[in-house]
Amino acid sequence: MQIRPLGKSGLTTAKFAFGGNVFGWTADRETSFRLLDACVSAGVTLIDTADVYSAWVPGHTGGESETVIGAWLRARGPSARDKVLIATKVAMAPNRSGLKGENIRAACEDSLRRLGVETIDLYQSHRDDPDTPMEETLQAYAGLIAEGKVRAIGASNFTAARLKAALDLSESLNLPRYETLQPQYNLYDRADFERDLQGLCLERQVGVIPYYGLASGFLTGKYRSEADFGKSVRGRRMGAYLTPRGLGILACLDTVAAELETNQAAVALAWLMAQPGLTAPIASATTVAQLEALFQALTLELRPDHLTRLNAASEEGG
Repeated sequence: MQIRPLGKSGLTTAKFAFGGNVFGWTADRETSFRLLDACVSAGVTLIDTADVYSAWVPGHTGGESETVIGAWLRARGPSARDKVLIATKVAMAPNRSGLKGENIRAACEDSLRRLGVETIDLYQSHRDDPDTPMEETLQAYAGLIAEGKVRAIGASNFTAARLKAALDLSESLNLPRYETLQPQYNLYDRADFERDLQGLCLERQVGVIPYYGLASGFLTGKYRSEADFGKSVRGRRMGAYLTPRGLGILACLDTVAAELETNQAAVALAWLMAQPGLTAPIASATTVAQLEALFQALTLELRPDHLTRLNAASEEGG
């Protein structure tokens, strides 16, 4: 299994990360346990979650995903903790919004309690907070790292300008720096990341762990018309992808997957894994069978002609 670094943090991961937003939402406790077991068995170590997951569900308040992960860790015993890297986030929970120092410290304590761990491996700013001085945010993270409650920090949904400013500030003040970036990036959604962020992350050695690696499921080939929208709770999002370009990407995925005797989702993830600076795309599944299909990307080798054809199909305006 190929192992990749998470920035300059000293942490490493397989080149696939599991998205824990489904835990306690579209995957119940028993299913979530099976999914986590399957990840460990396959050597997939990075489990990404957030304190806000899944506050959007009626009756939920946030923290449901972290709570499920904590229950799994307790059920599997002390050795389970050493088999996973836990990445969670702060700034978007209804009662823990923003990146003020006091909020970060309180949110961290909440997450540690729900997860039942002493240390969060990767603690991420879920979104930028322009109303809070960056120095205050980074100082709060520095305190948590000094206390052993956090190992490394990352950013999500930052612009290139704001990420660069944060990296520069960390360097000038000798504060912890964002070792990873979590942007939206996949075969369909390319422009925002590739325009400015990709070059910055390569230059500054920031690991990239993109979310929506499968464009909310569109790149699995599951959604090909409006009649397919009812196949999942995310189906309503597919209208934005059902464009001539989107259908062209699916057609190319169909062809490459057939040539390699694999599935479309594995090809889409393998394309991401082959992009410069990419550490590990994040994707979710709600059954072990779905997850095992995604794991095929870990050993899939796309030829140069495959990459050329996928790039051409996914070009803006294509």
